Amino acid sequence: MDLTFNKNEDAMKLAYSHVRHRLETIYEGGGKKAIQKQKERNKLTPRERINYLCDKGKPFVEIGAFAGYEMYEEQGGCPAGGTVSGVGYVSGRQCIIVANDQTVKAGAWFPITGKKNLRMQEIAMENRLPVIYLVDSAGVYLPMQEDIFPDKEHFGRIFRNNAKMSAMGITQIAAVMGACVAGGAYLPIMSDETLMVEGNGSIYLAGPYLVKAAIGEEVDNETLGGAVTHTEISGIADYKFKTEQECLDHIKKIISKLSKEDNAGFDKIAAVAPKNEAAAIYGIMSEGNTKPYDMVKLIECIADADSFDQFKEDYGKTIICGYGRIEGWAVGIVANQRLIVKNKKGEMQLGGVIYNDSADKAARFIMNCNQKKIPLVFLQDVTGFMVGSRSEHSGIIKDGAKMVNAVANSVVPKITIIVGNSFGAGNYAMCGKAYDPRFIYAWPTAKIAVMGGEQAAKTLLQIQVASLKAKGKTILPKDEEALLNEITQRYQQQTTAYYAAARLWVDAIIDPVETRMMIAEGIAAANHNKHIEEFKTGVLQV
Repeated sequence: MDLTFNKNEDAMKLAYSHVRHRLETIYEGGGKKAIQKQKERNKLTPRERINYLCDKGKPFVEIGAFAGYEMYEEQGGCPAGGTVSGVGYVSGRQCIIVANDQTVKAGAWFPITGKKNLRMQEIAMENRLPVIYLVDSAGVYLPMQEDIFPDKEHFGRIFRNNAKMSAMGITQIAAVMGACVAGGAYLPIMSDETLMVEGNGSIYLAGPYLVKAAIGEEVDNETLGGAVTHTEISGIADYKFKTEQECLDHIKKIISKLSKEDNAGFDKIAAVAPKNEAAAIYGIMSEGNTKPYDMVKLIECIADADSFDQFKEDYGKTIICGYGRIEGWAVGIVANQRLIVKNKKGEMQLGGVIYNDSADKAARFIMNCNQKKIPLVFLQDVTGFMVGSRSEHSGIIKDGAKMVNAVANSVVPKITIIVGNSFGAGNYAMCGKAYDPRFIYAWPTAKIAVMGGEQAAKTLLQIQVASLKAKGKTILPKDEEALLNEITQRYQQQTTAYYAAARLWVDAIIDPVETRMMIAEGIAAANHNKHIEEFKTGVLQV
């Protein structure tokens, strides 16, 4: 291996080590003291519950670990959005698992908590996966109730989804292992089956203090809404257990008896290891993603060996399209090529930029994959569409719209990996969050923004300087430089993978060597939904 590879490898490993370091803090939830309080009440942490529940030796893909990262600082933070969630295997079946973290503000719901829970329900509905709720929450975080309670994508939407999923035949199981208060009390009761842990689990619309204040009745927690009350008197719950482990064991039994429905039929054969070892993926991209690299080499670290066949290889070279296999699953791959290449006229084209011919090729390929019912994988490292009079006269908007149309109307599952830049309309054309990828992940090197940092900072500087001058202020060169540095720093912070993951623009920041596994698990999940709509593209310019 050459020196360049080693330098790239060191930079990428360092970038992911920063991710791991941050995750270690996030995994502590509300902190060691809060965890100790859980232990004193014979309660497991949410991650311990999930670890006990899931099949050993099978992957658990955590979704939204960075949700709320560096948000809500004035409220003391909300690690992982106060909820641990993901896709894991229980009794051999892929399931969605959502576990409240009682160590974080008593499991209270922040705005990002609601968004995260809705994302998990969306994944369940899109892929027809059973849902397991491990409930331990004090309900809405009251100081921020206006941002979580009344709107369409707020807390109440979760119960609406409970009802919709039930109508779709999606199994939902709720295990009440702690508090389940107020509006949150509807979630377990709207699930198919409700399990409770004696002594800790409780369900009620109003707790003892509120009951006393409202009607003057004095009642203890267990009498009001404990496991015995709801399994022997109200009939609300279906099972009660002495310990959390017994409760989780029963969930495994329920899942093991679920019927196996027909799947989508996505093609899968025996997996073959990639041409290049997984670790080789670390050495492809330069530090800061400042130098061109061959995206084909990256694909060769992900796809099964000798399975990748390029579509229109010598046309539209700044986007790579091709059929391949990942862990045996047939896929269509759409990837931005970062090399500086020549087009069919012998003209040089910048890597990472989408040109007319690239957009045209990609649109056609995406439609082909929909015709063949082959899942799509997007590997994003895009700086946007080509600008300038020549591109405009050639109809770049028309060709870009054609590609966006094909992505928007795709009916096959789409999985997006943002490996580098994701700028402007390139984000849309390459299946960004707004275009409903089944799963969307980011490498630590990902940057998501309307345009590159340097261009954006200079544009914003011009606007601010013009505004200050219009007010009669004198702007010296040193003032401009200081302002530019401030704008650049702020803009760069808002483009990082951490910023995106905190707001759930991506599902997770992943280790690059796990890219192949994440894609394969995503397709396995998508294969559970046999309902694929008819592919229609509507009206577009040709």
